Amino acid sequence: MDKIAVLIPCYNEAPSIAKVIGDFRSALPEAVIYVYDNNSTDGTAAIAQSCGAVVRHEYRQGKGNVIRSMFRQIEAECYLMVDGDDTYAADAAPRMCAMILEGRADMVVGDRLSSTYFTENKRRFHNTGNRAVRSLINRVFNSSVKDVMSGYRAFSRQFVKFFPVLSRGFEIETEMTIHALDKNFLIAEIPVGYQDRQQGSVSKLNTVSDGAKVIGTIFALFRDYRPMAFFGLIGSLLLLLALLFFLPIIITFFRTGLVPNFPTLIVLSAVAVAGLLMYVCGIICQIVVKKHRQLFELLMNQAR
Repeated sequence: MDKIAVLIPCYNEAPSIAKVIGDFRSALPEAVIYVYDNNSTDGTAAIAQSCGAVVRHEYRQGKGNVIRSMFRQIEAECYLMVDGDDTYAADAAPRMCAMILEGRADMVVGDRLSSTYFTENKRRFHNTGNRAVRSLINRVFNSSVKDVMSGYRAFSRQFVKFFPVLSRGFEIETEMTIHALDKNFLIAEIPVGYQDRQQGSVSKLNTVSDGAKVIGTIFALFRDYRPMAFFGLIGSLLLLLALLFFLPIIITFFRTGLVPNFPTLIVLSAVAVAGLLMYVCGIICQIVVKKHRQLFELLMNQAR
């Protein structure tokens, strides 16, 4: 088992991978550096191998698929995940790993947004998207995470081996954050230096399509992890809608003794019943989620 494993998922990062390997070897000389090539066509794997990294291949496209294979295959006391695009400063790595090895955190996030991200990143909508995702998750999960989508993280062995990777693409970081919040893992954040990609290096993140996947993941995980809040919100909106349209009917009834618009009343009754059913669904799913959390805690206790 490695003491520290540096995990670098890569897809066409030939311009920068050699520097990333060199920087992290200097910062963490005791670490084993793993590069997982995700169908690169620019010679990334060959460059990484020539730099002394352990090179493996993941043929299912997508960062989430790469992380899944990394977490399953690599055995270590501390895992440090970083992108291969040379945007993250390696000098924070020793401190991040020390916090894991000393038991002070289960996941340490390299916080770009409190550092140089907004000045270095040239893609305007990425800045807006990061702010929006951070605000949405912190509101939904009642948290105060500063950088939800950072690709620079250190993990404990316990977190890695008990993290069920469901995502296939760039929404993986969002999934990690929400899983850690829900399962009460100890999260720490360290401001890290961030620099824009060097010339010739191209981002694989599509602002619109990948942004939509991230937002979809947040709502799906909101439903799965906080079902009472999710279904309760829908139920409340349906009941409020039914009440607003029902008020004119009941007022007319008290004034005249007549019930106008029977079709509307029937539809409103169906909407109100649907709202109540949402509450019932929320209660049932919340019981299931609570039982799942109990089983998760028992499983982690048995594994220690």
